[in-house]
Order: sequence, then structure tokens, then C-alpha cells
Amino acid sequence: MKDTLNKIVYKGFGLNISSEIPLPELLEMSVSEGSAEVVIKLADLTTLWSEVSGSNKYVVVKEQLCIFKVPNIAIYLVEEGNKVIVSPLEGSSEDQIRLYILGSCMGALLMQRKILPLHGSAIAIDGKAYAIVGDSGAGKSTLASAFLKKGYQLLSDDVIPVTFNEENIPVVAPAYPQQKLWLESLNQFGMESKDYSPIFNRETKFTVPVKNQFAEKMLPLAGVFELVKTDDHEIEVQPIENLERLHMLLNHTYRSFLIDRLGLMEWHFNTSARIVSKIDLYQLRRPASSFTARDLTGLILTTLTLKKGEKVNG
Repeated sequence: MKDTLNKIVYKGFGLNISSEIPLPELLEMSVSEGSAEVVIKLADLTTLWSEVSGSNKYVVVKEQLCIFKVPNIAIYLVEEGNKVIVSPLEGSSEDQIRLYILGSCMGALLMQRKILPLHGSAIAIDGKAYAIVGDSGAGKSTLASAFLKKGYQLLSDDVIPVTFNEENIPVVAPAYPQQKLWLESLNQFGMESKDYSPIFNRETKFTVPVKNQFAEKMLPLAGVFELVKTDDHEIEVQPIENLERLHMLLNHTYRSFLIDRLGLMEWHFNTSARIVSKIDLYQLRRPASSFTARDLTGLILTTLTLKKGEKVNG
């Protein structure tokens, strides 16, 4: 890995981040390193990993500390919500290393800071944030991209940081202006794959910069849509009620297996309860056999319009 020790301060996930590793996906800031809330450094973690890993091949989690190894890429240490140490392994590339910094490392770091990381995409509609969550392959990023095609803005793709403002309203912090889209989705939107870079080991998934359609300010979280693939031929939306609301947030918390290991089960339950008391939650069902992203945007917008009308009339 080339010499990258010139630290740059970035803005991402609602945090000022000083990094010895270039993070071109993030927005650079014209502030000093001293203002950083998170520091990313390079160091050799091989000895520490051998001491703490034992029979664990991939991840060791203790309160306020998470260390994990991605074979052939790097060892990562995330500590106390303000530090990420990266130990590159032989043969790795910066693209590979950054993928885990911006994903798993940030997910663990946000939890350590008691910021809830949802797994999905967040879009801005009429000054409010709406999260699209779902299992891998559900079509979260594709649906978010369909909203961008309609002129809306992206807040986050993959890791959605949710915290609370002074009025106890849940808010979403912007992550960084980039999406990840499969080749099939690019084709459906008439986008040329040659114009984008493939993710390192997924040659049919591409990084798509969206700097011109990125919402750079925190927005109140107004709703969450859980996207589910079905064998039906129609799309439909249904409200999620009662305890299922809490279960849905747990199921779609980024790297949810860390919650218990970090000793954060009570925090996660209380935080989820605070969130669901303030927002609307829906399940959005779509056929697995066809491309419905454009139709789903219409269904979501219609649902939000009807909800707004209910509040006005109520």
C-alpha cells in the first residue's frame, strides 16, 4: 500500500473523520485535524490479532472494542467510537480496504457511539428522510436510484446513521454520495456500466457517484419501508403494527450480531422504541420475477400523500 500518511479530514455519517487512508467517496472538509471526532490510522495489528483471536477466525468483540480480520485484505480495530486502526494484508488494494472501512467499521463505530445504523438506503422527500431497508438482494439501492431518477436526493446507501436531535426527533445523518448498483439495475435505468467502477470482487456490481443529488444536511426520519420480495405478481404496501415495528428495526440493523456482543441490547431496544413512536413503518412487497422500482416509487409517494392528508384532516 502506498504512503498515505497525509491526513485529510472528511465529513461522513454525521461525523468529522481524520484519515491516513484516502477516502475519496467522502466529502473533504476545510478544517483542521484537531476537529475530527473519528481518527482512522494505519498500524500493524498482526500481533494483537494473534493474541486475542484464539479460535475466532474472523471477529472478536468486547465492550467498546471490535477487531476483525478479512482474509487477504486487512485486520481492522474499531475502538471506543472514535478510532479505527487498519492493518493491510499482503496483496490487498486500497479499494478493497476502503469497502470495509465504510461498511463494517462504520457500523461498529456508530453502535459504539450509540448511533443506530440501519442497513439500507435513505432518501430525502419534501425535507424528510425515508429509509428503505430489506434483506440482501431485495432491491434497496435500486429503489433509491429510481427516486433519484425522479429528482429526489440520497442521504445514504448501505449504512443509515439514525440519532436524535434536541427535540427528541429521530434524524438521519448523510453518509456519503455514492450508491452500489447491480448491472441489471444499470441496464434497466439505461446507464452504461463502462462509466462506473466495479466493486472489487463483484464484477457485476458497480459504484455510482451521486454528488449532484446528495442531501448534505441531517433530516428528520419520517418513515421506514421494508422491501420484501414475493412470488406474487403485484406490488403492495401495508403498515407494520405493534411489536413487529421493533422486530423490523432489529432485523435491519447493520451488523446486528454486534448488538449483544457490545452489551447494547437494552440500548437498542430503548432506541428502537423511541424511533417507532415517532415514525411510520411499512412493508413494501414486490414480485421477485420483474423490475418494479419505478412502480414502487409511485406507490410510496401515493402512500405518503395519503398519510399527509390523514394528518391534515385529523
